[in-house]
Amino acid sequence: MTSHKALDVLAFGAHPDDVELSAGGTLIKAGLQGKRTGIIDMTRGELGTRGSAELRAKESAAAAKVLGLSIRENLNLKDGLPENEEKVIMAVIGAIRRHRPRTVLANALFDRHTDHGRAAEFVHRACFLAGLARIETHDLDGTPQAAHRPNQVLHYIQDRFREPSIVMDISGMEEAKYAAIACYSSQFFVPGADPSVSAAVPSASELATPISTPEFMAVVRGRDITMGRLIGVNSGEGFETQSPVGFSDMSAFV
Repeated sequence: MTSHKALDVLAFGAHPDDVELSAGGTLIKAGLQGKRTGIIDMTRGELGTRGSAELRAKESAAAAKVLGLSIRENLNLKDGLPENEEKVIMAVIGAIRRHRPRTVLANALFDRHTDHGRAAEFVHRACFLAGLARIETHDLDGTPQAAHRPNQVLHYIQDRFREPSIVMDISGMEEAKYAAIACYSSQFFVPGADPSVSAAVPSASELATPISTPEFMAVVRGRDITMGRLIGVNSGEGFETQSPVGFSDMSAFV
């Protein structure tokens, strides 16, 4: 999927499925409100214990339809992000300038998976640097890109609990969010999924992982309930910010 129109919300994930797990409800709600949304997967997730990069691509495409995205792209960086920082940051700057989002969502600042914190820092830096006109980048067709800096960067909360700066009410979006997650049946326990690719069926060639058990999805649901409780709603998704979030009026509070 490609787009030449600016996005309202662009979410980055170190791996396919990162965004669905922690910000899927937020993207679904934004789309239903008429906002243009997208996801940039930084890697293909080829180091994952289960499945394959090719299967993850199919799963992420299916999840994109459930989420109602305007665009979804993959930067094809190496999983584990071992490449030099300049290559990673320039790739992210190019994506930001290509889609010109107002708000960027990024990985958790600190998490169990070390790629998440690294990706968070790369995206945060790239969002600032994308606004510097003297950094030159080109679009996919070779056209020079104009500088663009998003209004805000919000870091979604992943495996490790983090105290949120803000919480998005996703009440009513839960089942659509979990349906998007279920598209990754090679990674997560999905009852009734195709046994040839389902984490619900033990395989001699693929080991069980912390996210392939039935209990993991209970944790995801429980976290959404916990975040919602913080603001007095049924379900929520929490985000951290390294910069203040500004408001132009009191409509968000009254």
